[in-house]
Amino acid sequence: MALDETDHQLIALLRQDARLPTATLALKLGVSRGTVANRLRKLEDEQVITGYTVRLRPDAEPQGIRAWMGVQVEGNQTREVVAHLMGEPGLVALHDTNGRWDLLAELRAGSTAELSQVLERVRLIKGIRHTETSILLATYR
Repeated sequence: MALDETDHQLIALLRQDARLPTATLALKLGVSRGTVANRLRKLEDEQVITGYTVRLRPDAEPQGIRAWMGVQVEGNQTREVVAHLMGEPGLVALHDTNGRWDLLAELRAGSTAELSQVLERVRLIKGIRHTETSILLATYR
């Protein structure tokens, strides 16, 4: 799906506040409410927008362990590794990167024991050459 300038502006507004009413979005974009509703439906149908979420202050997050894992993939097995990682319940986000790591995974667990289980499952995925995990201690922004 090709996005035009209005689509990009709509997405930018939703990134700032996904709860903005359709009428407010229309006013800010200079288009009708029907246009906004149709574009939202199209963006959702095409899975450009895959969901809406809540952002919490770091100190308001439920207690738990957050970690980042760098993943080096063996050979040309990135698709297979990504498919397996996407099924991991401890995975919050997965990013394709350049540099030392092929993938960067954000992990969450309720405890260090649970994080250990997540890491063990990830290490068993065929096609992963090497991983390195860092536990987040504090978030400033």
